[in-house]
Amino acid sequence: MAVTLPYRRTCRQFKNGSYAEGGRANYILHEKFAEDPHHYTRAFLIIQHDFIDLLEYIEQDERNFECYSYRIHALLMRVCIEIEANFTAILRENNYSQRPSNKWNIVDYRNLEITHNLSGFKVLFPHWRGNRLYSVFAPFESWDHNGKPDWYVVGYNQAKHDRHLKFTEANFLRLCNAISGLVAILSAQFYTNALSTGPGLLLLEGGPAPGFEHAIGDYFGVSFPNWPDEKRYDFDWQPLRNQPDPFQSLFP
Repeated sequence: MAVTLPYRRTCRQFKNGSYAEGGRANYILHEKFAEDPHHYTRAFLIIQHDFIDLLEYIEQDERNFECYSYRIHALLMRVCIEIEANFTAILRENNYSQRPSNKWNIVDYRNLEITHNLSGFKVLFPHWRGNRLYSVFAPFESWDHNGKPDWYVVGYNQAKHDRHLKFTEANFLRLCNAISGLVAILSAQFYTNALSTGPGLLLLEGGPAPGFEHAIGDYFGVSFPNWPDEKRYDFDWQPLRNQPDPFQSLFP
C-alpha cells in the first residue's frame, strides 16, 4: 500500500513513477512542509558558488583527486556542517527521539537512508575534464550495505579533529563526494526547487546527461532513486493543500 499523506521534508516518487509531473511536487511549497527551507537552500547556493570559484585553480579531473589545500579543507568542513544541519532539521521536524538531539551523530543520521533512500541518489559534475566515468558520484552508496561514507568519517571528522596529521585526507575527491552528499540530501527534501525567485547561478550547457535533472542551483545534475511501490506517494494534493497541516511525521 502506497503512502497517502506526505511526510515533512521528504520528497518521494508518486505511484505512477514521477516526482513532479503535472505539479505533483507542489506539496513542497506548503508552509508546514519544512521550517525555514530558504535557510538551507541559500546556504547551498553560497557553497556552490564557492566551489565554482575553487575550480578556477583546480580542474575537475580524477587526476586531481588527491589534491589538498587550506581552501579545499575549509570548504569540505563547511559542506559537511551543512549536511549535518539538514540531517538535524529532518530528524527534529519529524519527531525523531531515540536520544537527545545534542547527541545525534552518523548513527542517527543513517536512519534517513530508510526514509529518504539516499544511497540511490547520483550527482553529476558538469564540464568534467577527465574520464566522464568519474564525473558521477553516489555519496551515500555505502549506506546500502551498512557502511559509513569515507568522505564524512575520514575527510571530515578526522581532518577536523586533527588537521595537522590528517590534513591530506581532506582532499578534492572527498570534497566532491561531500558536495554530492549535500546535493542529494537537499534533493531528497525539496526535489529541484531552490525555493527562490532568483535565477540559478550557472546552467549546464545543453542540459544534464540522460537520466539526470538539473539540481537545485542549476549547476549539478541529479538522478533520483526509484522507490518500492509500497513506499511511494499516492495522494491528491488539491484537497490536502488547504488543510492547516497536511503532513505526517516520519517518526510519530
